[in-house]
Amino acid sequence: MATYDLEEQEQIAELKAWWKQYGNLVSGIITAAALAALAWQGWNWYQRQQSAQAAVVFAGLQKAIANNDSQRIKAASGELVDKYGGTAYAPLAALKTARALIDAGDVKTARVQLAWVVEHGKDELRDLARLRLAALLLDEKAYDEALKLLEATPAAGFAVRFADARGDVLVAQGKAGEARAAYRSALSGLDAADGSDKGRNSLQDSQANAAYRESLQLKLDGLGEPG
Repeated sequence: MATYDLEEQEQIAELKAWWKQYGNLVSGIITAAALAALAWQGWNWYQRQQSAQAAVVFAGLQKAIANNDSQRIKAASGELVDKYGGTAYAPLAALKTARALIDAGDVKTARVQLAWVVEHGKDELRDLARLRLAALLLDEKAYDEALKLLEATPAAGFAVRFADARGDVLVAQGKAGEARAAYRSALSGLDAADGSDKGRNSLQDSQANAAYRESLQLKLDGLGEPG
């Protein structure tokens, strides 16, 4: 039988006392960590499954859009929003659906799609939805609603477009002074973007920016000088 010296016996006694005091806590922590690891693995598996299933529905949506099949477009988009709203496919699908429905003349349903992206989308997709929804509201003369959408601070790449859109709404409201300020802000933003990207823009990008700058300048010139 094994024998222990006094020092070893003391260490064993301290270990037993420590375990008696903290054993349940340690066991609980270990169990909780194991359960958390299992939950994390399960969540990742669920997310992958959701994304894979959403991809299949999204492919069906694209096919329906190519075929101009409004009923299938609405069905596929509805399924993505209802069942797979947490995936990256849902806001993209809603944007594509809105574009297709606008082309088909169903502006009312398109507004619903865009409003969903504004509420649930992220970053650039949400900003793009705001711009498109604001354009629809402008056509419907819902100026205050459009401006409210455009009050949000967009991602840097959308700041010029937001200022331009605000100018368009303000012109429609007859607020020439505020519209001038919005268009000037858009022009300044475009100049700043061109300066920061100098040497990196392709010829095609430079030509597009030049055409856009000309469009903004024409809008500004069309307002005349302040009285």
